[in-house]
Amino acid sequence: MSSQVSSNASDKLDPHDRELLENTTLRIAGVVSESIVDGPGIRYTIFTQGCPFHCKGCHNPQSQPLKGGADVALKVFYDEIHANPLISGVTFSGGEPFIQCRSLAVLARILRQEGYSLWSYSGYTYDKLVDDDIRHSLLELLDVVVDGPFVLSKASMDIDFRGSTNQRLIDVQKSLAKGDVVLAEGFN
Repeated sequence: MSSQVSSNASDKLDPHDRELLENTTLRIAGVVSESIVDGPGIRYTIFTQGCPFHCKGCHNPQSQPLKGGADVALKVFYDEIHANPLISGVTFSGGEPFIQCRSLAVLARILRQEGYSLWSYSGYTYDKLVDDDIRHSLLELLDVVVDGPFVLSKASMDIDFRGSTNQRLIDVQKSLAKGDVVLAEGFN
């Protein structure tokens, strides 16, 4: 990850938000700075470290150990996202993002205020996310969550932005407003 950016976007932040970004870390397996497979448009994808699910056939098995990866200040991600004018959204993948939801919620809140599209993958189902106060704090900031574990026997290359057919693309904001799952429109 580059520590130099052409303009320091964090200089325009509220001082409290800047301090949060500088002092909050996230344990990651890696990032993809320009992804077209983790949601619509060109996205910045953060692969969090640690996953309790250990799905057979996992696409990112190196991200499963809780003690792997590296701790990175949120400000690094924020500055890299703002250094690329092509980025229209940010995706949290893993590992399991929701085991680090407090740190991710800090970044998500700031990016949401700035108009970025926010997606997350999770091995947890929507019901497990919405019914847990801590996980809900990240969920409520997302546009879309791809829920459910990867199931190798249901793997498919014919569905958008998912690995297996049991996973759902859920419109989080509409689901929260309705009090029931609403699938995101326009995807296979």
